[in-house]
Amino acid sequence: MYVGGQESGLETLLNRYKSKIYTSIYMKVKDEYLAEDIFQETFIKIINTLKSGKYNEEGKFLPWAIRIAHNMIVDFFRKAKRAPNIVNADGFDIFEVLEFSEESAESKMLKKQVDVDLKKMIQKLPDDQKEVLIMRHFCDMSFKDIAEITEVSINTALGRMRYALSNLRKMIEGTDLTLQMGYL
Repeated sequence: MYVGGQESGLETLLNRYKSKIYTSIYMKVKDEYLAEDIFQETFIKIINTLKSGKYNEEGKFLPWAIRIAHNMIVDFFRKAKRAPNIVNADGFDIFEVLEFSEESAESKMLKKQVDVDLKKMIQKLPDDQKEVLIMRHFCDMSFKDIAEITEVSINTALGRMRYALSNLRKMIEGTDLTLQMGYL
């Protein structure tokens, strides 16, 4: 529709594929803001390609769009590798310097260590459980969207989440890690 001149076709494309494309980007870059930027750049490239008439209709829009997103990710990391390092190896963030509360240095270090430990534990989960957990808690996706993207039923997505949380609980019980998270 969009290639045929109907501007509403772009909205249809966005609504139909945005969550799948965004999630594929997020799963690779693991940063919400970076994923949003790359998603926008991906759709700009898609729009430009469609407007220029270079897209050949093969009925495989989603794989084509995800391939563009993948190339944009590769380009980003190539540019970042060549750019001078402004951030330190820990991923220095300006908000870590600003004092928003009177949190002690000890509690900051403890929170940071808990975050690191939790990320390591999440990485140990089976891929299907890890994927659902990340989509639900870090991408704020509904189970309906998760089910569509992973091409499983909602009950399967819910089951994977239950097993992921159960496995995390078991890993946490085996360590000194104490989390203040309501869902674990």
